[in-house]
Amino acid sequence: MNFDPEGLDRWTGENRFEVTRERIIAYAEATNDPIEEHRAGDIAPPVFAIVPVFDSLLEPAVEVMPVELIPRVVHGEQDFVFYRPIRPGDKLVSRAKMIGWEGLENGTRSATYIECRTEGGELVNEQYVTTFVRKFNAGETRGTLAPGHKFDEALRGDAPVAKVVQHVDEDQTFRYSPASGDPMPIHLDEEIAKMSGLPGIIAHGLCTLAFTSWAVLTEVADSRTERLKRLAVRFSKPVLPGQDISTQIWRSGTEAYAYETKVGDDVVVKDGLAVIAEER
Repeated sequence: MNFDPEGLDRWTGENRFEVTRERIIAYAEATNDPIEEHRAGDIAPPVFAIVPVFDSLLEPAVEVMPVELIPRVVHGEQDFVFYRPIRPGDKLVSRAKMIGWEGLENGTRSATYIECRTEGGELVNEQYVTTFVRKFNAGETRGTLAPGHKFDEALRGDAPVAKVVQHVDEDQTFRYSPASGDPMPIHLDEEIAKMSGLPGIIAHGLCTLAFTSWAVLTEVADSRTERLKRLAVRFSKPVLPGQDISTQIWRSGTEAYAYETKVGDDVVVKDGLAVIAEER
């Protein structure tokens, strides 16, 4: 089995999505989002940006990697670049392409680039999705990987500017799945999750990311979604329904904040980066 370099930089077809107020509200409720504009459906939570592009996620991988490897793929990192928030009534068009991969001793990581525009051509957001193929080393590096967002360990000498503790509900995955359009059975079926080597049903990584996004917005951006310009994380361990997550946020630059999220002593989201535009 080999990765096919001919599949790199090959755009998928266009996927279209019309945003409704009801869909925004459902996503906010499914992620326990407290921000009033999100819960009213006036403006979409930042991680809602994954919903219109969801059908574009897997197609580029099939162009590059053998289909036999698809069950080994896990979501490793997510990086959003926002140009403006999503609003009800938006008619969005997305497409994607795999841009590169890196063979490693314990697996292969690959990067997919997604762009989301309005029907009129306005760029709404860009996304880099890094996946990891467990226990398959592609043996080489091709193309380019996603931009870096590594946590600066020197920040640990500073006190965090905020700490937020959030509870993941027992039924969180059953609410998040229909709201997001993600039907993966490891989030819904205990038996399948355990057959996959997990302790049981796990929370969707993007649901956990949505929790951390509203933690950042409420603590350092006055709950104003339009100020968030970039949001990037690495998923390091799964979160289980019923657990509490704790997010610590550090100032790391003029408009940048670094963060990480833990369950107890275990880091579940690392290398978190949020770029927040200064108030004008």
